[in-house]
Amino acid sequence: MKWFQKQISLAARPRGCHLVTREVVDQLPELAQFRVGILHVFIQHTSASITINENADDDVRRDLESSLNSLAPENFPYVHTLEGPDDMPAHVKASLMGSSVSIPVASGHLLLGTWQGIYLCEHRNRASSRSLVLTVWGEEEPRQK
Repeated sequence: MKWFQKQISLAARPRGCHLVTREVVDQLPELAQFRVGILHVFIQHTSASITINENADDDVRRDLESSLNSLAPENFPYVHTLEGPDDMPAHVKASLMGSSVSIPVASGHLLLGTWQGIYLCEHRNRASSRSLVLTVWGEEEPRQK
C-alpha cells in the first residue's frame, strides 16, 4: 500500500460553484501510479467548500448557488459581521456543503460517475486563491519490466 499527498492551489474565482475536476487531475499526475485506491480532497478554508455534483449542465451550478443564498442570506441578523456581510453566510454554506470529498481510483483514474464532477463552491464575493490537500492511498500499478 502506498500513500501520496500534495497541496495544490486553485486560482481565485468569483462567488459561485465552479467545476474543478480537470484542474485537480492535471495537478495530480501521480494518480497514474495507483491501480486501486481513494483520493481524498480537502479544502483548507472556512468560507469555501468542496462537493461532487453534475458536470454537464451549467444551470445546476447556478441553481445550487441560488439555493445556498436562500438558505444563508446576507441579510440574516448574524452576530459575526467584522469581515463583511458575505463572511458569515460563507461560513454557514461551507459547513453545509463540507470541506472534503473522497473519490475511488482505478487504473490511475477517478471513478466519478458519467455526470459527476468536483466543485469548488466559492462563498465569498471576493476571494483569493484556494488551497486543497490531495491525499491518495492505495495499491500501486505494477511496474513495467
